[in-house]
Order: sequence, then C-alpha cells, then structure tokens
Amino acid sequence: MAELTGAQAMTTLTVTSSIPDGLLDTSARELHHVLNGPTLIELEGERGAPLFVSGLMHGNEDSGLVAIQKVLRKFASRALPRPLMILIGNVAAAQQGMRRLDEQADFNRVWPGSVDHQRSDEARIMARVHRRVIEREAFAAVDIHNNSGRNPHYGVICVEDEEVMMLASLFAPRAVLFRGLPGTQTASFSGLIPALTIECGQSGEEANAQAAARLVESVLSLRSLKARSAGETLTLFHTLAQVRVRSDVALCHDSTPSWLSLEDDLDLHNFERLKSRFSFGESNHPMPFEVINESGQDVADEFFEFDAGSLKLTRPIVPAMLTTQERIIRQDCLCYFMEELRPEPTGQEPRDRGAGQD
Repeated sequence: MAELTGAQAMTTLTVTSSIPDGLLDTSARELHHVLNGPTLIELEGERGAPLFVSGLMHGNEDSGLVAIQKVLRKFASRALPRPLMILIGNVAAAQQGMRRLDEQADFNRVWPGSVDHQRSDEARIMARVHRRVIEREAFAAVDIHNNSGRNPHYGVICVEDEEVMMLASLFAPRAVLFRGLPGTQTASFSGLIPALTIECGQSGEEANAQAAARLVESVLSLRSLKARSAGETLTLFHTLAQVRVRSDVALCHDSTPSWLSLEDDLDLHNFERLKSRFSFGESNHPMPFEVINESGQDVADEFFEFDAGSLKLTRPIVPAMLTTQERIIRQDCLCYFMEELRPEPTGQEPRDRGAGQD
C-alpha cells in the first residue's frame, strides 16, 4: 500500500468481519502496509454480546495493537468466548511514530460529546463506530493506551458504577475517576455500556502489552460483570484538573521572552503524594501553567505559586501522566492532578515526596 496521508486517514473507515491478512505479525509503524486507515473488525464468538476493544487511538501507543495481536493469535484455532469488535485507530500517525499528525484532530477527543471537533472527519468516523457498538449492545468497551511518562498501570473511568468498577479492578489495583474532556471514547460510552480506559505504562514494553492482553482475555471469558464486586480492592482517585503549559511559553531555558525549564525527572513522581512547595521547575513567567478544572476554569493560582523563579505547589497533590516530552505536552498536557477518594491498602499508599523542596 502507498504511504498514507493525513487526509486519507481522516476520511476513511474500513469495516470487515475477518482479520486482515498480515495484521497479527505487523508492527504499528508498518501497519499502513496492511490497513488503509481506521479499521473496525467484527469477529464472531460463542455466546453473548460483543466486547469492544480499541488500540492505536494515538499512533505512538502500541500496547493496544500488540495486545490485540496476542489475543487473536491465542484464539487462532478456536472460537472466541464471545464476539469481539476491534477498532484499530490512527494508522497514519503510527507510521510516523506520532500521537497524531499535525493536520489531524486527536482520535480520542472526537467521540460523541466532543465540543471542539464536532464537524471533523475524525468525529464522523468515531460517531459511526459508536453507533455500531451501541446497536450491538456491547458487553463492555475497553480503550487501550500508553503513557509517555513513567506511570504504574491504572484504569480511567467516568462513573462510579458497580460494573465499571469491576471492569477496572480486573486490570490494576488503582483507577482514576475522570469526568472531564468530553469527546474521549470512555466518556462517550459512559451510562450506555460499561466503559474503561486502561493506561499500560510506556510503549514498546512487552509486559505492558501482556497486561492489556490478559484483561481482554479475562473480559471475553466473563459471563457477567456482576460476578464479583470490586469492593475495597480498587484504589480510586478523582481527577481535579488538567495541567497545561501556556502556548506562549517556551519549554527551554534561553533568551525567549517567556520560558519554562521543567525538572528532568518530573515523570518519576506519577502517583506519588507530592507535598506543598514541591518544585516543578524554573521560569521567568509568573504563571506558565494553565490548570483547568472540571468546570473548565483556570485555577492555576490554587495549585502553584511563583517563588524566586521556581514554580512550587501550594498544596499536597497526586499527579498522573506527568511527561517531559515537549510534543506530548503541546498536543495534550503536562499532567493531571488528582485526589484520593479511596485510600490505598496499608503499605501501598502513594509515596510522600517533595517536602519543603526549595
């Protein structure tokens, strides 16, 4: 197949009832030789409603594709326990090893409910997939992602529902309750079917793809998500805000009018309880961050203070998805701030870090 352009990737959805030739043995970067773009694969199973699984919604996050390949290879000579709907997302961006191409909307910001991308071609494609999943009364939806920074495995949910909590507990001992960012896949399904995003750590690591594959296999074999309760086995966090770097602030320490220099090891602190006065870095801008809460308000002054050139926390906080990769920061965000709703079991609490760092 010819090299895909962003326009091709945005305007075409392929729907098939069989596994495309070569899919099971092709890497994310080479997938454009197998698929023309976003592809929905609908496979039969022994019983029940289908499980919907998506991977490569971001082209640089390959654990979803690898996990799907593992599951399909395992069931190559026998029937799937239940039908399986698979969405392979941003093939064009995967070819370049990028989250998304510059001319594209983010594939995980265009699902029904999106505010900013309602008329985009990507939104039209995902609306079509969404309709099909709901029409088939899917058993559950699992969206597989990677982090650019160093994070433990965790789930993201949008409602505190028994079945959703059960689903999340099958993947990891921790989950984040997140009601913001309309247009994400999990938000679009919430209240309609049990929906979960799983964050599998960094791309390219076998253990991360294997963890996602184990979840998919487990859910395929379940007869009900009410078989057992998540109970107190799931540590639950709530997302308070998304932290962004202002567009007019350069991510370097140089002679530009406004700059921000982040701490080099910032992403080591994901899911740690950072104390007040923990430093995120240095800047010549009095507030280089936008901290957007669930109401869409910028509440940066509630979380940061500018102290002698250093950006310091004004309160204890638990961050997630911290990254130091500039392209990811610009296309998405620096991190999310969270609070604990259900504490970790004794001995597994987020570590306290950053006491009085000056």
